[in-house]
Amino acid sequence: MSFFKKLFNIPEPKETEEESLAHLDLPIDQIFVKNFIKNNGKFLYCTTLVEVTQNIAKIIEENSWKTISCNDNDLLKLLKAIKIETTEKFNSKLPFFLSCEHLIAENGSILFSSNQLKEHKISELSENFIVYATTSQLVNTKGESLTGIKSRYQGNIPSNISAINNFNIEAIKEDFMSYGNTNSKNLYLLLFEDL
Repeated sequence: MSFFKKLFNIPEPKETEEESLAHLDLPIDQIFVKNFIKNNGKFLYCTTLVEVTQNIAKIIEENSWKTISCNDNDLLKLLKAIKIETTEKFNSKLPFFLSCEHLIAENGSILFSSNQLKEHKISELSENFIVYATTSQLVNTKGESLTGIKSRYQGNIPSNISAINNFNIEAIKEDFMSYGNTNSKNLYLLLFEDL
């Protein structure tokens, strides 16, 4: 409690305390999904690769996309079952299908690195993302995600580590830490159950 709140005997809001206590009882995947949806992300849970492919097809149809960017060979295999043109070149006008490093539960964000983005900044890429992730990529905090990257890529840590945690491209949220560099994306998350 701050000095002025103590001085003027202003009580702490109870809602935030109750909400934080409610988070303690939830599993990590539910905390992530709750925060992800609160940030306006679109979430699709998949238990089979067939469901993943079907959901990609529905997303593409819903948005009337004709071509999609994808530079991941494993993800390109998923797209072969769908009648859509693909390109490995980044294009800010085309939707981007990619994987990620981690899903961070504490704030519902998605962490990427140069393994997915290459040398591009998130703000330079398309405003439409489809992200494929697995439940084993869920972590509680940003610190855990960075530790995971460090241990996974021992001696060859990727660069360009950045996150997206706002999934409403029309939202104007300016703070001095992100001034002029918005990472807001219209983002669909395909979360595959692998545990």
